[in-house]
Amino acid sequence: MEITEVKIFLKDSPDKKLKAYATVTFDNAFVVRNIKVIQGANGVFIAMPSRRIKQPCPKCAFKNELRSKFCSQCGAQLPLPPRTEGQQDAGLSAQSEHKDIAHPITQSFRDYLQKKILDAYEQEIKKGPVLKEHFEE
Repeated sequence: MEITEVKIFLKDSPDKKLKAYATVTFDNAFVVRNIKVIQGANGVFIAMPSRRIKQPCPKCAFKNELRSKFCSQCGAQLPLPPRTEGQQDAGLSAQSEHKDIAHPITQSFRDYLQKKILDAYEQEIKKGPVLKEHFEE
């Protein structure tokens, strides 16, 4: 599988950890959007697109976001989500609240994907900001 295109969309706020979003095309046939470029403690890395995990209300079965205290549909109090081994007493970690929509299976493909995205990110930064005056006429 070959990455045939990477588009980078820089975020405006330089003080935030989220630096950009990437859209990646594979073999000119499949697209994955919303791959995040994040500034971490050990440098820049990618995070795959994800969604928040939901839990059903025991009273009305409406799906609420995990760790919600009350149902958004009927207002009933929701039970605390079950804990797994290794979770701190403070509750669930932020990572366990999200589930990847798409992700690499092997470490080698993850490394390949991350390198391609971060190379495109560095190229986009080197271009500098696009001035609005170029588009006004």
